[in-house]
Amino acid sequence: MQRINSSPNSQNLAIKSLFSFFSSLSETQNSNAFLLNYLTETLNIPKSRALVISNSNRYSHIKSPEKPETVRQYFHNVGFSDTEIQLAVSVSPQILFSDVDKTLKPKIEFFQHLGLQGSDLGKIISKTPSLLTKILVNDTNNEDFIRVVSRWKWIPTDKSGLLRNIEYLRNCGIVGSQLSVLLVRQPRLFCYEESKLRHLVSRVLDMGFSINSRMFVYGLQAVSYLSEETFDRKLELFRSYGISKEEFIEMFRKAPGILASSEERLKLGLEFFLKDIEFKKSVLVHNPVCLTLSIENRVIPRYRVFQIVMPRGMLKKKLSFGSMLLLSEENFLKKFVLRFGDDAEELLLAYKGHGLGSSRKENLETTI
Repeated sequence: MQRINSSPNSQNLAIKSLFSFFSSLSETQNSNAFLLNYLTETLNIPKSRALVISNSNRYSHIKSPEKPETVRQYFHNVGFSDTEIQLAVSVSPQILFSDVDKTLKPKIEFFQHLGLQGSDLGKIISKTPSLLTKILVNDTNNEDFIRVVSRWKWIPTDKSGLLRNIEYLRNCGIVGSQLSVLLVRQPRLFCYEESKLRHLVSRVLDMGFSINSRMFVYGLQAVSYLSEETFDRKLELFRSYGISKEEFIEMFRKAPGILASSEERLKLGLEFFLKDIEFKKSVLVHNPVCLTLSIENRVIPRYRVFQIVMPRGMLKKKLSFGSMLLLSEENFLKKFVLRFGDDAEELLLAYKGHGLGSSRKENLETTI
C-alpha cells in the first residue's frame, strides 16, 4: 500500500487548498448568479473580476438582461468592439446599467461631434470609461457641450472658445484618431486662447512639420508642454554634443517625444550613445527614438547582450545596435537570448546585469 505523506508542509498545503476552495464557493454563492453568468459568458470578463462586480449590493437587484443588453447593443452600434466593451465594463461596471438615451447617448454624441468615431471612440472610452460616468450634460441647451467634473473639469461652462478651437484644429487636418491623441494627452490645448493655439501651430509648421503628416499632432502636443525658453535650453544641450540646430529639428520631427524627457535624462542618453559607446552622430540623428528609451532598463542591458553576440559572430548577418533597441521585449529575448541554446544562460545573465558588470566604457570593435 502506498504511504500517504502526512508531513506538516503537506498538511498546511491541504488546509490552504480547502480554505481556497470554500472561499471561492462562498463568493460564488453570495454573488448575483444571473449577473455573474452574464459578465463571464456574454462579456467574457474574467471570473475573478466578475465575482467582485456581481457580489456588489449595488447590482443585487439586476435579474434581467434587458438593460445591460440594451447598453451592449448601443456600444456595438456606435463602433465599439467586444474587447472595448469588456474593458470599459470591467473598470466601470455602472456603465452597463446606464440609461442609453438619457445618460450615454448625449455623452457619446459629444465625442462624435469632436470627430471621434468607431474604433477611435472605443479606444478612448475603454481606457478611460470614467468619461461616461463622471461627465454631466447640461440639458438646458441643445448644442453639443459638456460640463466636466474630475479630470476634465478644465472645460469651461462657455463652450464657444472650445468649439472654435476644435474647428480650427479640424481645419489644420487634425481629425479622428489624431484629434483623440490631443483629447487624451493634452486636453487643455482645446481651451487655450485661440491666438495661443494658432501660435503653437505656427511654431510646429516653422519647424518643418507637414499638416498632412501623422507626426504633426505629436509635434503640436510636444511644443504645447514647453515654453520657448525650455525648448531653447534643450537645443543648447544637443548643440553641446555637436548636434546642429538643423539636426536637432530633424530629430524632433522624427521623434517629438524626445522633448518630453528631462534635460538630465537627455544628457544621460547623449553621453551614453555619443561618448560611452561612440555611436555615430549621423546614426543617432537618423534614429532619435533611441533617446526616448530607458538607458538603465533597456539600452544598457541590450548593449551587454550586443557585446557578446556580435564579436562572436553568433548572428548570420550584421545587425546594428539601433535596430536591436527598437525590438519589443518578447522579440528581443527570442532573437538574441533564447535561440542560442548553450549560450542562453550567459546572455540572460548579461541582460539582467550580471557577468559583464555594469561598465559602460567597453567600446565595440564592430561598427555600430
